[in-house]
Amino acid sequence: MEDEPDGPDQLVRRSKRARVPTKNYDGESSKIRDIFESEEESGDEFDTRRRKPNRNRTTEAAPSATAAIGFENLIEVIKSNGKLIPQVVKVLVEQYEKDPKPVMVELLTMLFEACGAKYRIQGEFLDETNVDDVVVALVNLAAQGKIEDYQSSKKKEFRSFKENLVSFWDNLVSECQNGPLFDQVLFDKCMDYVIALSCTPPRVYRQVASLVGLQLVTSFIGAAKILGAQRQTTQRQLTAEKKKNSEHVESLDKRLSESHEKITMIEEMMRKIFTGLFMHRYRDIDPEIRMSCIQSLGAWIVSYPSLFLQDLYLKYLGWTLNDKSAGVRKASVLALQNLYDVDDNVASLGLFTERFYKRMLDLADDVDISVAVCAISLVKQLLRHQLVPDDDLGSLYDLLIDDPPEIRRAIGALVYDHVIAQKFNNSSQSRSSGDEGDTSQIHLLRMLQILREFSTDQVLSLYVIDDIWEFMDAMKDWKRITSMLLDENPSIELTDDDATNLTRLFSASVKKAVGEKIVPAADHRKQNHSKAQRDIIQNSRKDITDTMMKNYPLLMRKYMADKTKVPSLLEIICHMDLDLYSLKSQDQKFRTLLQLVKETFFKHGDKDALRSCVKAINYCTTRSQGELQDFAQNKLKELDDELISKLKTAIREVADGDDEYLLLVNMKRLYELQLTRPVPIESLYDDIIMVLKKFRNIDDEVASFLLLNMYLHVNWCLDSIMNSSVVSEASLFSLISKRNALFDELEHFLQIPLEAQGKGISRNLACRVCVILAESWCLFRKSNYDSTKVESLGYHPDISTIRNFWKLCEQQLDISDETEDEDANKEYVEELNRDAVMIAAAKLVATGAVPKEDLAPDIISHYTMHGASVAEVVKYLIVNLRKKEEDVSDIFLKALKQAHVRYLTVLYTSNDESLSARRLKECKDLASRLSSFFVGVTARENLRTVILKIVKEGVDYAFMDVPRRLSFLTCAVIVFASKLSKNDIFGMLKYLQDLTRNVNTDEDPSGWRPYLTFVESLREKSMKNEDEREGTVVKRGRGRPRKNPKIEGKKLFDEKSSSEEEDEINASDDEENQVDDDEQVPLIQSIRASAKLRALRVSRDENRQQASRTSGVES
Repeated sequence: MEDEPDGPDQLVRRSKRARVPTKNYDGESSKIRDIFESEEESGDEFDTRRRKPNRNRTTEAAPSATAAIGFENLIEVIKSNGKLIPQVVKVLVEQYEKDPKPVMVELLTMLFEACGAKYRIQGEFLDETNVDDVVVALVNLAAQGKIEDYQSSKKKEFRSFKENLVSFWDNLVSECQNGPLFDQVLFDKCMDYVIALSCTPPRVYRQVASLVGLQLVTSFIGAAKILGAQRQTTQRQLTAEKKKNSEHVESLDKRLSESHEKITMIEEMMRKIFTGLFMHRYRDIDPEIRMSCIQSLGAWIVSYPSLFLQDLYLKYLGWTLNDKSAGVRKASVLALQNLYDVDDNVASLGLFTERFYKRMLDLADDVDISVAVCAISLVKQLLRHQLVPDDDLGSLYDLLIDDPPEIRRAIGALVYDHVIAQKFNNSSQSRSSGDEGDTSQIHLLRMLQILREFSTDQVLSLYVIDDIWEFMDAMKDWKRITSMLLDENPSIELTDDDATNLTRLFSASVKKAVGEKIVPAADHRKQNHSKAQRDIIQNSRKDITDTMMKNYPLLMRKYMADKTKVPSLLEIICHMDLDLYSLKSQDQKFRTLLQLVKETFFKHGDKDALRSCVKAINYCTTRSQGELQDFAQNKLKELDDELISKLKTAIREVADGDDEYLLLVNMKRLYELQLTRPVPIESLYDDIIMVLKKFRNIDDEVASFLLLNMYLHVNWCLDSIMNSSVVSEASLFSLISKRNALFDELEHFLQIPLEAQGKGISRNLACRVCVILAESWCLFRKSNYDSTKVESLGYHPDISTIRNFWKLCEQQLDISDETEDEDANKEYVEELNRDAVMIAAAKLVATGAVPKEDLAPDIISHYTMHGASVAEVVKYLIVNLRKKEEDVSDIFLKALKQAHVRYLTVLYTSNDESLSARRLKECKDLASRLSSFFVGVTARENLRTVILKIVKEGVDYAFMDVPRRLSFLTCAVIVFASKLSKNDIFGMLKYLQDLTRNVNTDEDPSGWRPYLTFVESLREKSMKNEDEREGTVVKRGRGRPRKNPKIEGKKLFDEKSSSEEEDEINASDDEENQVDDDEQVPLIQSIRASAKLRALRVSRDENRQQASRTSGVES
């Protein structure tokens, strides 16, 4: 198959040919293209000058064929009277058979007017009129702005224009198929003008001509298919008559020959339009034209494969798979889907598939989601015909965990069909494993095989389940899943990993069945289900509950001790219809269920199992009814009492010097319970304080959970007081005592240095202390209780405590990324990382729990030091501060000073050059990020005093210790100074001169270099005009980025391609041809640059057009 055509930059202009008679169009396409080739390259400049035509300049209309039904001309019918088109066409054809010329003139006039041009050929000169002259005149009308674009118009009367225009030509071909279609006059003349107009620069001409030309081929196919059916009928009759030696053989033979000649003639007309129009317009600069070409070609191949189903035409579908426009790529993919959908076409598509299937696979990861989804459906077609090796599908399976849900869903359908259901394999392969009679079991086993690849990551497993769930009915076969988990089928033995994956699948499938999401969604709004959906969900709940009533106790007894399977099994309870236990008199089973949950709670000490137990038992106490609810609440109270008893025992054991493990496990259990509801631990609170005070060397994890439970208990006590109508002095005093005891313990840990060489507190405990302390200060901040009955609850930390708090926070922020990665799989990691510490500190400032001057500069100074997630927290804090007050200059300046001090400290006290360079970069990055909050002319004008204050005070800071601090000018101040107005810059230069009036900067050139650089920068800035100050001139690249000529999937033939097919597929419309470097350019700069380039190009191209026209007239 031929190579894809080369780019338009490599075109060699063809020499002009002598004119030929109108009826023979072989040379006219080249002639027209030669005249307008340079104009078309300019990107439709005529469109910018189009205006409404001057109707007084049109020539008088000849008697119209539409006069018989009350219309002046055909264009009026097409504009707004589509229902009359069949009647009008019939009248036209009747008049054509009587007198051809007036009708031909009427048709051509309508074609020109459809393009928006008022132009008419005089009937008596029709035969002598040259197509070139007419088209040149039409282009001149466009150049003068005397055309109107009906096709793109948004006026109400033109809404059906395209449909009516297509309908007209379709009706005309249909009406003429018994006569004028084959006279080699009417349609030859029309095709000449259509092809010529499709090669002109004005976009509207190309759009209308392409629309008409493509429709003509479609209509010709309809006529050819009718003739083909007649030919087959005649052939059968002829064969039968020959056996009889009938006298009708000669007439049938003649009729067969005539049918064949007519089909041949129609196919020649199709080829003429394909060669003259399609081969040039499929790479038009307008993506809409390219897309319509590919859509039409796809329809032609499907409807008329005898001519078009060959590599000569298929290659265009393959080439346009690389088009820059997503719409064109999608059109090509959809066309190929329709081709592969017909089994009879597959044999003819063999070479094409071999050359282009890899490109089809690549499109499954297309940047445009709709193209990717269509491409995945196309790959399914290829798999159905077994045209793609399984080894090439690996990249597709990676899309199961891709971000766009549409792509994941499409890949899920493919994986189900190809891997799980194996619809594309033969019957022996599809039943190669498991019991042939049990489809659900076979599918589940294959699904488990897929999940083995994701066993180490539960989140990825959920993505895979979510992708395939909709298509796999076996996931909703609750009885089969429970049967497999209970090993009821001795022929199947699940591994431990498979059983874990199956419990996760079971839980996730239950959630999906009741309408819940199992993976994060971009849309966080609450789901609203229709009545039908709610009925389906309710039925699913009943089916799940029916299955679990019998099997749940068996499952829990079998897997109760397995911490990897228990959480998934417990979560299923929260999606059951507990009312069915009462309705079906299964009270004992409900009691058994609760007892099993309680036993599980005291059997485990890890986060997931405990959290699932608490969630399940809370669900049972709130969703059950009557006696069952009373039983559940009693069971929950028993659980509380037993836990408190265990905690007392554990505390005594620790006091006696025994192991701390029981205290840790039971404190975790208490923590998980207190996260959802209050637990009465008043009798334990003093014991917890005693343990913390008396055993200072207690394990840090135990200390963490002791502090957490104290904080949660204080929180619930405060909630009780705030929701109480009457507040007693005793309860208030008790709460303040508990709060102060908590603060004492937390502040004690602030004094201990971070763990180093086996001494100090661990980073996990340090994180806990920072977060609990910040949350407590926010909870009891004075502003919450001022002028209330509980004003005594207000609390404000002193400055020394705040500094100690920030020092501990800073130590946590400086933890290396490697250390954080090592802790990624630990329990409660989301509560023990840098993000949690920074959020806690930022919350103190945002809520006003501490003065912003005391903590905000410290936080902001770390803006660029710890990755994107921490930076995002700081960004939101800055936005919050600026909403409250515009002048943040003091805070910004303090943050910059702190960053600069860190740099100077390393520079003068350490020999580590890499660390010094990193600190310098952090300071510069911080200044750049902070200055970005003053972007835009309006922002600069409104915040002029703020920017000027930062610059002036920054200069003063730099000159407090010269030349040591002068680097602050180039590190931080310079980016703010660049945003000053010209007058302010002149003032700042004068201020700098005053500061250095009696200073000899030549004594220490290297020390004063930052100052000299800063001054030089200000001087350069002051010399620029206002426009340059807004941004640099943008050089906009035109045209498509250069493509790799060795991309696979371009060649379909080994032979050389013809010269007219060596042009590369034009990438996209002029508006889309922007290089990647322009993506970050502000929009206003792009518009200005584009306008300047367009203005220059218009004047240049007008000269070229004038020269072209002059040479055309002279020739």
